Formats: sequence, structure tokens, C-alpha cells
Amino acid sequence: MQRVCARGTVWCVPELPEMEITARRLAALTGETVESAAAPGINALKTFDPPLHALDGRAITGVRRRGKLLMIDFGELTLLLHLMSAGRMQLFDKRASLRDKTARILLRLPGDRELRLREFGSKQAAWAKLLPAEAVAADDAVCHLGPEAWPSTPCGEHLAALLSAAGARPLHSVLRDQRVITGIGRTWVDEILHAAKLSPFKRGDQLDEQEVGVLREAIASEMERVIVAYEDTVSATLPEKFPKPTRVHAQQGEPCPQCDTGLEAVFYEDYVMSYCPCCQTDGKILKDRRLSRLLK
Repeated sequence: MQRVCARGTVWCVPELPEMEITARRLAALTGETVESAAAPGINALKTFDPPLHALDGRAITGVRRRGKLLMIDFGELTLLLHLMSAGRMQLFDKRASLRDKTARILLRLPGDRELRLREFGSKQAAWAKLLPAEAVAADDAVCHLGPEAWPSTPCGEHLAALLSAAGARPLHSVLRDQRVITGIGRTWVDEILHAAKLSPFKRGDQLDEQEVGVLREAIASEMERVIVAYEDTVSATLPEKFPKPTRVHAQQGEPCPQCDTGLEAVFYEDYVMSYCPCCQTDGKILKDRRLSRLLK
């Protein structure tokens, strides 16, 4: 998903591949001791007991993710984070100054380094929770999540059951529903559906066995493709904007990488859905929501 802040910068919501590489890069901090923790963006911290300063003097014991969520473990405590649209978790060699208005959560490390949750734009939607480790699985942000889209992509039979249980909804919506399958958002769903040659508006509960199998393979292969690309391009400090290796998403007007047909898009209020009419919709151009409003 992409959002545009007041300055015109486009921010893409971190999805499973972005959070996977973030967790991998930050895992290098395992064993590091937090000298002090602070929350200059007080609205970002959604818990008060235990207090954030309970992390002072604690060592990082691991970094992992669940879907789009990031978890930094400190033994019996876990810092659970959701970056939302414009949040980024980054490692810095110097600590934040009082002038850094993007800072939300600060974990100060030895050698003047700092692990910093930053957020750009004006919505301030990124959040963090400090929880007892045993309480994480029961937290509302975690307990309702569906199975992971990668690496243990649901098998064909399981995926068919998930799609069927989601009811009469289009694939573009169902695959982004974190309660159905977790980790996929509006960027990578376009890539997955294009790889599977499925219309974004095809109902998930109407796929036959072969289509479910193709979709399952597309989910697994596209997630793997992007993560492998990030391994080659994303550094330990982590970027503000990931160099997303998209082939279809937001590429409308460009030739389809499979058939050279011009890619099309459906524009919504705050995001774009991209597709190939030849590969995915039997040549049909889907209705553009912007034009539809003008014609009313």
C-alpha cells in the first residue's frame, strides 16, 4: 500500500518481506544491552505496565516477526511493534537529537548507537507495546492473525478452506485480510495475483483446485523472490524507503513482464490496484473508480 504525506513523499506500508528483512537485520543486535529506553512519541506507546524503562539494562535475546508485526525479545519481556503506513525501525550510529520530530521509541545501545522507531507524515499511527513474553500470543494484535503467507505457506487444501471461509469476496480483498492469511498487503497482492494470472476481482470461494494450487505457488514464490532481492540490497542500518522490486504494482502504463500488454490500474482513494488485462482479466479493462465518480 502507498500513502502520500503532506510533502509529497510516497510511503509504502511494510508487509511481510519488509518485516522479514527488518527482523533479520536487527537480529544481529542479539546480546546487545539497552542502556536506556525512551518514548518521545508518547502516543506511540500503548502500554504502561511494565514501563518502558523496564528495558534499561536488559539484553536483546532475539528479533522476530509475525505477519507485519515486529517483536524484539528481552527475556521475559517483548516489545511488540506495528509500523503501520509510515513507520520505520532503523539503527543509527548517533542518538536522536531533540530536533528529530520523527522519533517515537528510542532504544539506546552502547557506543552511542540507537535503535529508533521513526514515523513520517502526520498520522502518527505506528505503535509499540511492552508486554510480558507469555502475553504476546494473546494480545489483540496477534491472536486474530491467520497463518503466515511465508515461509510455511498454507497447502492447497488449507488455502482453499481459508478462501472459502472468507466468503464471497474478491481475491484482492481476501488476501489482504490478516485474519485469513497474514503478511500480504496492497503492494505484494498485485504481484501475487499477476504471477498466478488471476483477476483481482475473482471471488476467493470460487477458485477450482488448480487455481488454488497456482495461487499457493504464487504466494510462496513471490514472497521468496522479494526477500531474496532484499538480502542483496538492504543494509544493516535499514532504509527509510525499501527498494521494492515490483513488476506490476504501480507500474500502470508499462508493458506486462509476461505478455507486453500495457498494465492497467484501478485507483481508489488512497491506493492503486495494478493488473494486466491480458494475463488476468481476459482482456477486460476494469472500471477506474476516479472516472466513475466524475461520470456520475
